[in-house]
Amino acid sequence: MTRRLLYSVPVVIVASFLLFWAVRVTFDPLAKLRTGPDPTALARETARLGLDRPIPEQYWLWLKAFAGGDWGTSSRTAGAVRDMIFPALGTTLQLVAWGALFAALAALAVGVYSAVRQYSVGDFALTGLSFVGVALPPFWLGLILIQLLAAWPQQQFGTDDPPLYFVGLHSPDGSGVFDYVRHLVLPVLTLTVGLVASWSRFTRTTMLETLSSEYVRTARAKGVPRRQVIVRHALRTALGPFVTIAAVDAGLLFGGLVVTEQIFAIQGMGRLFLDSLLAGDVFVLVPWMLVIALAVIVFNLLADISNALLDPRVRL
Repeated sequence: MTRRLLYSVPVVIVASFLLFWAVRVTFDPLAKLRTGPDPTALARETARLGLDRPIPEQYWLWLKAFAGGDWGTSSRTAGAVRDMIFPALGTTLQLVAWGALFAALAALAVGVYSAVRQYSVGDFALTGLSFVGVALPPFWLGLILIQLLAAWPQQQFGTDDPPLYFVGLHSPDGSGVFDYVRHLVLPVLTLTVGLVASWSRFTRTTMLETLSSEYVRTARAKGVPRRQVIVRHALRTALGPFVTIAAVDAGLLFGGLVVTEQIFAIQGMGRLFLDSLLAGDVFVLVPWMLVIALAVIVFNLLADISNALLDPRVRL
């Protein structure tokens, strides 16, 4: 584990420098001042922000400030970037946590069933549905779910409110667990469908390889009950690769929920990125990208640790 942590340090430094360099050469943070009425404002802000210095020096100054808690000021809202990212990160974390949890449980159930009942009607049906789930675009799926599970029931039964909400994660004048669940179902379902489709296919493949292995055949020959062979031998071995792929995908989701958060008007990391990108707010984009890079590295580390705990043959 210590070695993995040490490896992560240079990865973070290299990744953050590349991100900083890419944003600096792509966006001009002072573009609005170049056409402004004050000709001295451009030179003044260039010197204040250190944009006249070499990029490596700019990066070093920014990194020291970032490590010290000063993440800069947004040019779009004039607010502290740190105060913008942390609430957005907490919101996205809720979606990722609930989505990954339900997707993992469903994918394991579907994958194990398809592997145990290989070539059965249920296996063919679930495999076909998994292909459909992978192919469904999130923006289309989200809109369809809103229509089917929120707008249509409200129109049919003439209720004041839809059974499920599709704007944000909380009502402006409501609170409590029930209100939270009604907001959470549709975005989590939109996120979960694709994950279940992908992870269940991976689980099925891994389980089939494990069930055909020598030690599983030996356990069966010794008369070990079928359920015990599946759960204690095959599934336990297949959990290692599954946890690895699930943890890596969960880390990537922190920056990949742009479409889902936009459809459901959720103020998460994806929505923050899109708003900052459209406004050319480089002072938010750089810390945002570094936080996402850190999330991916942390989840990769968690995947390695989990894999080692599930399979003692793997050494950290």
